[in-house]
Amino acid sequence: MNLTPMQEVIAPIIAYSLCSGTLILINKLTLHFLPFPSLVVAFQLFICIVIIYGAKISGFIQVDAFKLEYVKPYFLYVLIWSTGAYCNMRSLKNSNVETVIVFRALSPMIVAFLDALFLGREWPSLRSWTSLIILIGGAYGYASFDEEFQTQGYHAYFWPTIYSVIIAFEMAYGKKIVQDVPLETKSGPVMYTNLLGLFPMLMLANIGGEYSKLSDFYWEQSDGKLPPMCILLLVLGGLVGTGIGYSSWWCRSVVSATSFTLVGVLNKCLTVLLNILIWDQHAKPGGICCLFICILGGIIYKQAPMRKIIIDLPVTNEKDDDEEMMKLISSSSGATRRPTAHT
Repeated sequence: MNLTPMQEVIAPIIAYSLCSGTLILINKLTLHFLPFPSLVVAFQLFICIVIIYGAKISGFIQVDAFKLEYVKPYFLYVLIWSTGAYCNMRSLKNSNVETVIVFRALSPMIVAFLDALFLGREWPSLRSWTSLIILIGGAYGYASFDEEFQTQGYHAYFWPTIYSVIIAFEMAYGKKIVQDVPLETKSGPVMYTNLLGLFPMLMLANIGGEYSKLSDFYWEQSDGKLPPMCILLLVLGGLVGTGIGYSSWWCRSVVSATSFTLVGVLNKCLTVLLNILIWDQHAKPGGICCLFICILGGIIYKQAPMRKIIIDLPVTNEKDDDEEMMKLISSSSGATRRPTAHT
């Protein structure tokens, strides 16, 4: 099915948003039963790898060959991503969710600069800058209604700041990979990131002592087996994680790095809003209004176009210009010899 240019942009954004929101819900439920975040993510990466290679062996999909020349850029991306995941966990440990949301809302502003400086985009328009400022203002307004956010010291802002800067570089570098690494299939980026990301996540699990905790948890079960609900959630997380792997790289390939970052922030705002409206009956009306302001800021954002490339032609004199013009006329008319003064 052929998609229109507008559909080619909207379709991956919707797919990515649905997968992102669903995975957040599944992970929240999974961590309720299995409080081992790094191991849960590692299992999702492993499931995705199994699905990709299983589909390849079965002949359902084509997958790019694993080449060492592409390992370096993708491994660097995975290191940035893993560092961001670690900083996010430290942020949630030392700060509340509201603080993390505020600093996460700063990342599109940083990526907008990186887009213009390194990725060939024009500088955002006044409308786009206004959109990003509204987004940041709405996120700060939402957090300001939380009493814990108001009483936190500056030490609580260190990890969220580092997290925002790292996530901004991750988004910009991910877009650069899409532009520079000539993979031929949609499965290529997913395969590289999941395969290379598995080892760092297992290292983070080791740093967090999750292996011993998982062993204790396993033997505490009455029959020495994981509950069926845990297994179901792990499998669902792996399936949706595969979906977000494909949809995220698809979305990243059709929009700018800033737009992709903005979509991620709006997904978090929508998730928080739905969580408040469904579960938290004591949410302050002002906080809910600020979340709608964040969404409004995202709606009015307009993606900056690619910068026009100006080619400097060599300067020639009028005689050379006339001769070149005659050559062009002769070649375009199919002439085989230069016209002379006589007939």
